[in-house]
Amino acid sequence: MEITIAMAGNPNSGKTTLFNSLTGARQHVGNYPGVTVEKKEGIYVHNDKTFNVVDLPGTYSLTAYSQEELVARDFLVNEKPAVIIDIVDASNLERNLYLTLQFLEMGFPVCIALNMMDVAESRGIEIDINKLSDLLDVPVIPTIARKGEGKLQLIDTAEKMAISKKNTGKNLKISYGKDVDEVLSEMEDLILENQFMTNLYPPRWTAIKFLEKDEQIIEKSKKLDIN
Repeated sequence: MEITIAMAGNPNSGKTTLFNSLTGARQHVGNYPGVTVEKKEGIYVHNDKTFNVVDLPGTYSLTAYSQEELVARDFLVNEKPAVIIDIVDASNLERNLYLTLQFLEMGFPVCIALNMMDVAESRGIEIDINKLSDLLDVPVIPTIARKGEGKLQLIDTAEKMAISKKNTGKNLKISYGKDVDEVLSEMEDLILENQFMTNLYPPRWTAIKFLEKDEQIIEKSKKLDIN
């Protein structure tokens, strides 16, 4: 049984360190079609199961402002990995969770690797891991990638999620305030009415990206009267 896992996260979050720790020499490096962004894949065997691990480009968001962001988004939407391991820098939690929330808004199955715990502790940062997990409704596993700490628990959790399909298809809905929420609701209705990219993205997420002036969404939306 082969399970595809996508590893995602901000640049310098320790994502590639964790990827290398899992896959070792069993890696293949290429490029995504049509772009110069590097594509890294590797194999990890655990509990008699083979994991195809994909190291996505480091990104701060899923808004298509850069090739890396577009590549990461397209891979997740088109390839539909069983689980996203979201590597979050525990010493810079607020910035890193922005990407996490985008994954959850899209309904992807997410397991958080709360990485660089040693750095966070050295800076006097205390994180209530259970509370964070409860708030986001996803597993949160503390890790120190450069030491290999938390790796087995992380893979065990990802494996269980992949088999049980836990947290699949649940779209997190965040309130952006009354005025914005009303606009989003109107846009959602129009998106659903026109079936605009509804086979790829949740309507609310598409509406949010339109307001953020996402280039891909804007270009495709020119066929609709939503400008």
